[in-house]
Amino acid sequence: MAEAGTGFLEQLKSCIVWSWTYLWTLWFFVMLFLVYILRVPLKINDNLTTVSMFLNTLTPKFYVALTGTSSLISGLILIFEWWYFRKYGTSFIEQVSVSHLRPLLGGVDNSAPSTANAAGGEADSSRQSVSECKVWRNPLNLFRGAEYNRYTWVTGREPLTYYDMNLSAQDHQTFFTCDTDHLRPADAIMQKAWRERNPQARISAAHEALELNECATAYILLAEEEATTIVEAEKLFKQALKAGEGCYRRSQQLQHHGAQYEAQHRRDTNVLVYIKRRLAMCARKLGRTREAVKMMRDLMKEFPLLSMFNIHENLLEALLELQAYADVQAVLAKYDDISLPKSATICYTAALLKARAVSDKFSPEAASRRGLSTAEMNAVEAIHRAVEFNPHVPKYLLEMKSLILPPEHILKRGDSEAIAYAFFHLQHWKRVEGALNLLHCTWEGTFRMIPYPLEKGHLFYPYPICTETADRELLPFSQHPLCPFKFRDGKSGKHPALQSVAPADEDLREHTRGLTAMTSSVPTFC
Repeated sequence: MAEAGTGFLEQLKSCIVWSWTYLWTLWFFVMLFLVYILRVPLKINDNLTTVSMFLNTLTPKFYVALTGTSSLISGLILIFEWWYFRKYGTSFIEQVSVSHLRPLLGGVDNSAPSTANAAGGEADSSRQSVSECKVWRNPLNLFRGAEYNRYTWVTGREPLTYYDMNLSAQDHQTFFTCDTDHLRPADAIMQKAWRERNPQARISAAHEALELNECATAYILLAEEEATTIVEAEKLFKQALKAGEGCYRRSQQLQHHGAQYEAQHRRDTNVLVYIKRRLAMCARKLGRTREAVKMMRDLMKEFPLLSMFNIHENLLEALLELQAYADVQAVLAKYDDISLPKSATICYTAALLKARAVSDKFSPEAASRRGLSTAEMNAVEAIHRAVEFNPHVPKYLLEMKSLILPPEHILKRGDSEAIAYAFFHLQHWKRVEGALNLLHCTWEGTFRMIPYPLEKGHLFYPYPICTETADRELLPFSQHPLCPFKFRDGKSGKHPALQSVAPADEDLREHTRGLTAMTSSVPTFC
């Protein structure tokens, strides 16, 4: 009976929605016809005359009183809205319209979180939520052959998900191909190679393209997927650089001769920037950090408009390795701008620099007795700002959760971005004495400052709800069971509190230390 009643209500709701969508014009004409037919019984003409006489007899005092009354009512509504927002963190009118009126009119709340990920019908809704969350190419993504595949050989597990690799395939087709590739046999082969799902088929196609001509994108594919060490990858990228610079110079001379030449020059520019960036990353992984910094700086000067590659995040990590904190601050001053999209690297690096000034002498007991100094307050505010942007990062920096290999794509403010940041920057936080202690003492205070992070934010937009669904697609669930970052009401009722997190055991700490060592020690991949 309950199911029958529910089905009847659903049918009734769908009929109402359909009628409001398609039959409003018919209803309008029906009402006009009824008014015309009933104009005599209803004495419409007499009533209109009476109304016109009433309006003519009104004085200005009536309009003043009417205006004052409406202003008073509007003020009372505004006071009630302010009180409701202070108590519950959202607008009463907006909540009623979204929660009650919108479903009746056929609307769907796309921001509602999915409480369970069941098979079947909920898979489609999960895909839709993923499309609403923009994913970004990980600026510090690893090499498939020299790093991801080595992990697979040792553990027998796949570090990348199909969704993540499919996004990479789309990136390769966007940046490394153009409409004129069919005019050159080697580029035509590589255009098909980027669409191949089988890694061996891609590698074979790259070798076939090199037999025809010196193809820069073929060298890129072999360096990324066939090379088993960073040294081999660097040699292939140097060959790709030689071929890519020749193509870039030729297309640069013809870029203004037509639309197809402009597209070809844009493709050759993307190829050249990618090769130089990966060469800088190879130098960083092989211990030549100063050389890597110089290559990154030269690349940013040569192509200042290509900020979409986020090369400054690679530069920040390399400068932190050199402990060149003044240079790090200079880079942050340029890129930590409100007009640019933020990232965990920018926010947490800024927090690390401010924490570095006070962390070596910071003591929670002393701070509670004397209060925070100006420098300590600045450091705490920087930590709160970083945690508000991405609340997942502290659990990895404090080794409450174990690390895995970072994916090739990340979701900003999500768990995937937190993994990518902590994988490379945990060692930099450990190097600054007391920085992790200051983070441990202050990061949870962010949610006392922002009681309802899902509904409103302080420095950034409210925390997006769709991050959990997208992270489930980007992160391998078999290696990293995703524990969503939930907010729940505390028993005191004053503000939502964080879910308690059990301290990580020694196995998780060893696993984290082993993975982060992959980025700091040269012999790991050479």
